[in-house]
Amino acid sequence: MNDAAAMTGAEARRIADTLAEIACAAGTVLRHWHGGDCPHVLKADGSPASAADLESEALILKALTTRFPGIPIVAEESSRDRAAGDLFFLVDPLDGTRDFLAGTPHYSVNIALVSEGRPIVAALAAPGLDRVWFSGRDAFEAPVTDGRPGAARPVRTREAPEAGLLALGSRRHDDAETTACLATLPVMEVRTSGSALKFGLIASGEADIYVRCGPTMEWDTAAGDAILTAAGGCVVAATGGPIRYGRVADGYRNGPFAALGDPALADGLVLTGSPACTMPISAPRT
Repeated sequence: MNDAAAMTGAEARRIADTLAEIACAAGTVLRHWHGGDCPHVLKADGSPASAADLESEALILKALTTRFPGIPIVAEESSRDRAAGDLFFLVDPLDGTRDFLAGTPHYSVNIALVSEGRPIVAALAAPGLDRVWFSGRDAFEAPVTDGRPGAARPVRTREAPEAGLLALGSRRHDDAETTACLATLPVMEVRTSGSALKFGLIASGEADIYVRCGPTMEWDTAAGDAILTAAGGCVVAATGGPIRYGRVADGYRNGPFAALGDPALADGLVLTGSPACTMPISAPRT
């Protein structure tokens, strides 16, 4: 791989296509386990790790190591404490494990290439919905057939509708801070959706906002962040800037954030959830 700073749009697209293929292949593994008796245990943080997580991650790690030798990988199940350099992959082999084990289709595979603190190429597969999103300079969506991406189409976010916003909420992670934040916005409807799938839906113009004030990890958000940003939206932290990735000193934990289809929605939005994150944020300026 060439220096990430000098990567052309064509190079980014080739990498994005490869990541989409890998994510879809991992999705085939997950579909094999989905709806059946999938052995699992609880990790120290209380989140489940299943046989599906481990098998999916093994496939992804092998594929990334083969296709992109020498680039470090930080993956949720096997290398979550690894220190990252300026260029590395962030991998969540099964985001939404609880929903997956419950038999719902809202789970995803997240793979992102991070350069100097920001995700620059990514893929987000939703095996239960036969959809995959991916991005380099631009964002795309493709149907998934027989574990492979089909014909891709560009996706773009939509402007905030005058009739009111469609917000996406987490099935299992409601919190008072998120509810309070959404109450300050012209939200017409809140729909629940699991995993990082929410980023893809906003990128495709099917929803407007996803706010999360509770804890998440970098591998939960990096791929969706890259795709939504490439589609014309943004993901903003409580400081008003983008999420920075590779923060091993923080255990790769995120603070509160808002994923927005229309960046103008950031003006006046207040995110809370930690003592350091209780300030209004403003829309990113270009």
